[in-house]
Formats: sequence, C-alpha cells, structure tokens
Amino acid sequence: MKTTNTYRAGMLFILLSLALAVKAQTTQTLRGRIVDDVTKTPLIGVNVSVLGTDPILGSASDAEGTFRIEGVPLGRHTIKVSYIGYEEQTIPNVVVTAGKEVILNLALTESVSQLNEIVITANTRDDKTATNNDLAIVSARSFNVDDTKRYAGALGDPSRMAANFAGVIGGDDSRNDIVVRGNSPTGMLWQLEGLNIPNPNHFGALTSTGGPVSMLNNNNLDKSDFMTSAFPAQYGNAVAGVFDIRLRDGNNQKSEYLAQIGFNGFELGAEGALSKKSKASYIVNYRYSTLGVFDALGIEFGTGANVPLYQDLNFKVTVPTKGNGKWSFFGLGGISEIDLLGSEADLGANSDLYGSENEDAFPRYRTGIFGTSYEKNISPKSFMRLTAGVSTTRERFTSDSLVRNPSEEVVGRFQRAEAEFETSKYSLVGSFRTKVLAGWLVPHQAQRQK
Repeated sequence: MKTTNTYRAGMLFILLSLALAVKAQTTQTLRGRIVDDVTKTPLIGVNVSVLGTDPILGSASDAEGTFRIEGVPLGRHTIKVSYIGYEEQTIPNVVVTAGKEVILNLALTESVSQLNEIVITANTRDDKTATNNDLAIVSARSFNVDDTKRYAGALGDPSRMAANFAGVIGGDDSRNDIVVRGNSPTGMLWQLEGLNIPNPNHFGALTSTGGPVSMLNNNNLDKSDFMTSAFPAQYGNAVAGVFDIRLRDGNNQKSEYLAQIGFNGFELGAEGALSKKSKASYIVNYRYSTLGVFDALGIEFGTGANVPLYQDLNFKVTVPTKGNGKWSFFGLGGISEIDLLGSEADLGANSDLYGSENEDAFPRYRTGIFGTSYEKNISPKSFMRLTAGVSTTRERFTSDSLVRNPSEEVVGRFQRAEAEFETSKYSLVGSFRTKVLAGWLVPHQAQRQK
C-alpha cells in the first residue's frame, strides 16, 4: 500500500511539474535569414514584423542577413517582410510553439519597375505557396512541414498530403502511391536537394514510387515543391509529377531535442550547433516502426504474425565557409522487412492473414542516399551550386510453399522463389544563376505580354 501511494505521489509531482513548465513558457523566439532570390546574397536592413501583436513585434536583418524577434506569443501568426527595391512578402499561418524556435529562411525577389507605363500582371499564388523553382509557372505549388501535418490523412507524408490537391488522387490507405492527371504512379519523379533519388518509401519495390510508410521525415523538411505538369527542363525524367524535396538546416544557436510517437513510428531527433565558435549546424531524426514496438510489448493491433518492421534516418550537416559559401552533407536511409507467414495464420472466420495461406514470404528492402553540396556567391549578381551524391537500393524476396494435410495443418514446405535486385547510382548536378540588367529585362517582359 505504501509503495502504491509513493508511486501515485511521484506521478502527480511529474504531471504538476510538466503543467507548470508549459504554463511558464508562453512566448518563443522567431529568427531566420533573408537573401536575394537569385544571387543568394544576404540582404541588410530588411524589416520583419509580426502582425497582430500589441505592440507590433519586429526586427531588421544584420550584415549577414539574419534577424531575431524574441517574445513572440505562441500560436499562428502572419509575418510581413519588406525591403526597398524588393517585392514585399506576407507569410500567413506561421506556427509558433513552446518546444522549438521558429527558423525562417526567406528569399526576396527584386522589384523591377518601368515608369513610362503601367503593367498589370495576375498572381494567383501567395508568397507561401510560390515555388522555390521560379521556372515552374503553372501546375506547381510549394509545401512545408506544417502542410504535411495539417491536410486530412497526410500523416506527415508528402505523398498523402498531395492527394488532397486538384488533379491528384490516391489509391487506398494502405499505400501512398498517387495518380496525377490520370498518369501512372510510376511516372513520379523524386528529387532530394536537386538529386534524382530512388523510391523514398518503406517496402517500396524498384518498379514503384510509393509504399505504406514514407522514409522522409517531415521534421527535416524545408519549403519544397510539388509539380503536376509543365515541368522545367531540370525535371526531364518526369512524366506524371515531381516532388522536389529540400531539407532544412539545423538550429545553429540552440540545441533542441524531439521525441514523439505517431503512425510513422517512434521518433527521436536532435539539432543544434556543431561548436560554440562556428555557425555550423546539424539535424538528425531517427524512427522505428510503431507496430514493431507494440509487438515487442505484446500488444496486438490486428496484424497477427505479419508485423511490419522498419526504421529510417534523416540527417543534414551544414558548414558555412568564408566568402558567403556553404557546404552541406545530407542523407536518407531506411530498412524495412515483414514476414508474411501463412503457416502461422488463423484460417478461421476472423482471419488475420495478409499474404497467402499456402505460402511463407519474406520480403526485405534497403535504401541509402548520401549527398554533398557546395554553394557560393561568386559575385553580388551571381550564384552557383554544385551537388554530388550516391544512392543504392536492395530488394530481396524469398518464399516457401506450404504443404497441408486434410486438417489444414502444415506438414511440409519447399522453396518456391528467390530473387534479389540491387541498384547503385552516382549523380552530379550543377547550377548557375545571375542577374541581367533591369533595362534589358523590362522591355522583353513587356514584349511577351503584348
């Protein structure tokens, strides 16, 4: 009895401590970096304000383009960004939570005006949904980590999120394959930091682009693009659609840690600065199968003997260099397996069989992606980026046929099939961007509009 009272008192103390901790923190820090959209040069003196607060909270960017606003109330806010000579941005629905600092990396587009005439253009997309790739004019939109949580049935998965968009449908809840404008799901192209990558899903066969669970961790996602047609030239291998995934940099000023449980798995994450003297940062997140953990604890969720086991790791390390340069090292890896055991299935009316009752099948999948990139401002008007990477996949499948007697008992087995597929790919991608003279650009824009 004494032990029980001590246990209850300890649990009550922990709950009260957590409640006081949550109540104590009612504000959070919002910070980030602002650069020119083309040259990636830091912009000095950009005004950033949080609308709807009393008094209005705001800050200005420093010589490195960074800004910091402290004491922002928790909740959803609208951020306004303005700078002379650049187009104003309004970013709605920025979620501020107690657990993590909000980091915004923004790019402003230079404003070009012609005084001897008025040119009116329509822009149906707001600044939040405008794509990173300015060559994607139609049938394209951006998304971020908040979108993968907010849309119905998204479950933190970009593919399931995209099934909510016009012209896109999904198959069923068991997989995240999507059909874009009637095209086959196999025509989907996945890119990670500019590199074409293999299927980034657990239990994803070589000939598919989807799977039951995504290996992409939405807590690592930065603002990314999804396109359904009219693809720019860099997506030449796309037929149905494109996911251009970007990974965010870790917090280079404060160490932050994450632990959560969800459909995608038990997750642990960390991010922070590599050292106190540099601005280098890291972010890493690891997940393990939720059903695998429950099965180890003896908790049954209707899968019977067919428990999916998977784990994945997402990471990115960012190291700034002198002269506005930056090295990035990023990677994605996943392992998945399941035993479809017809020999252990209950063949009654309430069968929990997911394979064949006359077969034991053992599919195994492995995917690994690693890349590094270097970007630098060559001049105040020019920017270059070079990315190299390697990816490898392995799919192995074995199955045994079962021999049953008249009472449905397994009395023998023999090997039915065995197959193994491996792929390796090396990639190198380069890009160069520069500004042209405004006096040349404006007449050509006007000519196209006429």
